[in-house]
Amino acid sequence: MKKLLTAFVTLLACQAAIAGVKIEHWTSPSGARVYFVEARALHILDVQVDIAAGSMFDPEGKSGTASLTRKLLDLGAGKFDETAIAEQLADVGATFAGGADADRASLALRTLSARDKRDPALAVLRAALHQPRFDATILEREKGRTIAALKEAMTRPDAIAGKAFWAGLYPAHPYGRQATPESIAGIGRDDLVAHHARFYAATNASITLVGDVSRAEAERIAEAIAAGLPKGSAATLPPAPVPPKGQTIALPHPASQAHILIGLPLIERGNPDFFPLLVGNYTLGGGGFVSRLMQEVRDKRGFAYSVYSYFSPLRQAGPFQIGLQTKRSQAPEAIRVVREVLASFLKDGPTPAELEAAKANLAGSFPLRLDSNKKLLENAATIGFYGLPLDWLDHYQERIRAVTADDVRAAFARRVRPEELVTVTVAAD
Repeated sequence: MKKLLTAFVTLLACQAAIAGVKIEHWTSPSGARVYFVEARALHILDVQVDIAAGSMFDPEGKSGTASLTRKLLDLGAGKFDETAIAEQLADVGATFAGGADADRASLALRTLSARDKRDPALAVLRAALHQPRFDATILEREKGRTIAALKEAMTRPDAIAGKAFWAGLYPAHPYGRQATPESIAGIGRDDLVAHHARFYAATNASITLVGDVSRAEAERIAEAIAAGLPKGSAATLPPAPVPPKGQTIALPHPASQAHILIGLPLIERGNPDFFPLLVGNYTLGGGGFVSRLMQEVRDKRGFAYSVYSYFSPLRQAGPFQIGLQTKRSQAPEAIRVVREVLASFLKDGPTPAELEAAKANLAGSFPLRLDSNKKLLENAATIGFYGLPLDWLDHYQERIRAVTADDVRAAFARRVRPEELVTVTVAAD
């Protein structure tokens, strides 16, 4: 009984924490968008700066520029060389994180909130954003490491399949362009300087703070970060992705297991179909052992140890993906079964029992997405960068619970068009 009471109190605390998540928003005097969650339970401050400077803005023929630019930010900046940055952060118990993806480049700092700890850590963050050195020697070292990693990845069937999948989904869009050893080799210091000067601007930045500081302190910290960036102008997005022509891309490989990816571009962040697709995908392939794909492909036929489906909204239409591995000789039959399961789901949608199970799991597990400052930061930063409503987290569970079977069928009918599906197979007979 004591354990049950403890669990119940913990659950109530989680629910109260979610209900109490208050995201404050303002625009700094320098033009950056700022998002702040005051969280006093721990004497920690998390700061994340997101710039619309991801790989979709790489120059033609120089894929990898955004990633290398971000990588070198904290490898020498202002008065700090690479070693000094590491030592300064270690001295105050702070850490850097972040990276670059298709849409954004991110630099995140975690520091103790006491002024004598956070001020030196924030000084390093500002230097990294405002005055990166882009040291030529370090650049060549990182290029060498990146090229070696790319060459190694292209021996693995999963990496080969992933690259071919994105290229197939986005044949005429920057999302489909990916770094190669050749493109990395062609990137010079001037390319990094130009990318930083063009995109690392205050009006192109979103700053998120979560932790043990007041609103007034958060305003001063955010403006100190934004003030050192040029005002610049917001990044111009390329035209939206054009739906791909349905095709099968078959690539040879000596692996004993065939790697299969099936999908198409789906939706952008903030699309109203997000929640019906989320609930429906749990039944289709996102719910682990209770999903239809798992039951039909693994449990009934033993074609694969694991099969899944998921979708990733981006600033523009991100991918919907079904993936599995199977014996080379079974690949054609496994693909046929996957397509049949998808066609059946598109036609009938979830059963009442499946719908309720999906909503119960997705709504019930939601508190675990907000049970730490780090998770709060990730969610608040996503809300800020993509311009989602500030009450997105407050209404997340109720929007899941409001989804009907008709909503799921309609959303999948609008977004998942079988004739546009791209199928990639690596190592299939």
